[in-house]
Amino acid sequence: MQHREGTAQSSRRTFLIAPMSRIRQELAPLFATYLSGTSIIELNAYPSPRDLGATLGGGAPPLVFLDMISDAEQALQLLGEMTRLETAIQVIAVLAGDDSDLILRCLRAGAVDFLIQPFTADQMEAALAKLARLQPGGDLPGKEPAKVFAVMPAKGACGATTIACNLAFQWKRLGAKKILLADLDPLAGTMSFLLKIKSTYSFLDALQRAHELDSDLWEAMVTNVSGVDVLLAPELMVEGTADLHDASPILEYARHTYDVVVVDTGGVYGDWNLNTARLANELLLVTTNELPALQAAQRALSYLDTNRIGRWKIRLLVNRYYRDVGLSREVIGTALHTEVFDILPSDYEAVQKSLMEGKPAPSSTVFGKGIMQLADRLGGRTEAAKKSTSLGGLLGLFSRTKS
Repeated sequence: MQHREGTAQSSRRTFLIAPMSRIRQELAPLFATYLSGTSIIELNAYPSPRDLGATLGGGAPPLVFLDMISDAEQALQLLGEMTRLETAIQVIAVLAGDDSDLILRCLRAGAVDFLIQPFTADQMEAALAKLARLQPGGDLPGKEPAKVFAVMPAKGACGATTIACNLAFQWKRLGAKKILLADLDPLAGTMSFLLKIKSTYSFLDALQRAHELDSDLWEAMVTNVSGVDVLLAPELMVEGTADLHDASPILEYARHTYDVVVVDTGGVYGDWNLNTARLANELLLVTTNELPALQAAQRALSYLDTNRIGRWKIRLLVNRYYRDVGLSREVIGTALHTEVFDILPSDYEAVQKSLMEGKPAPSSTVFGKGIMQLADRLGGRTEAAKKSTSLGGLLGLFSRTKS
């Protein structure tokens, strides 16, 4: 009997990328049963990464069944490239066996789920049910999935949470109707303190009830602050937070509900943060121009590289920038082999006052103007800021680590 989730997927563009004909033949009966009415576009060879946009782009976000059996390394490279596209592609990896290492690599590279030979109805049902949970109401007609901005500190006390809070409220000025600010730091989330709000619920409740999330339940879990929905971290330490791995049920629901999603995280390290980085459209890595923070930023970038988080999505932000202390903008970019996307000037008094009041920094302050400029750049409103032309003599400190 056809599973009820098959209908929900039938309107999606669906691709089967499988160089091996045997795989296409084995999947055909399942497609006929569970994706009836869907035109399956079969690609009998792995497309070139540079042709992915033309092949998969355009129209609604596609569903891709990707053959990992014919050439696992080439398929993994292709999977990584798919995450670079603006279109929110969902990929189901097709595997030859229960290879835990390959399954983990697929999930880390961005696969939503997987099918394992011999392919069965139970597997297909489970995969389509998961896709349905990640798209609980389907996209609104004509609505593009929200952009997700993950704000990650290179080390503690860089001001990442302050930036995330202030940045979220800027999107109202840029025309976004529905905005989510999510505190996904399970260990030290401080969003409730900064905004002076409390809630009975946290993102852990959203995870635990992911299978039944709907608009009414979600509305009870978020707190609206001046037109921005805020999803808080647990107020107290809860058993099991160290075992969290994947925030995709929350972020995929939010992506199809909101216009913009700003996520505050505890850092770049661990599966929980890595998976958030993979799901984000842009990763804002926050540092200061002091040497310990820059060394931490160097290590964070190396860690992200090792775990296949592309440099193309990383935006390096230098917070509390003070020209007379620490390295200059150009030296930082050269030392870290990454362009400095933007700088936020040091404005201690304004930031402290806004924290005491639980409100964003006013646009009349130096920090407020910097946040406005950052939001404009992220929203494509302005040209890139000009680089500083001064060079320092401390590049050798970072020369041992390559990008």
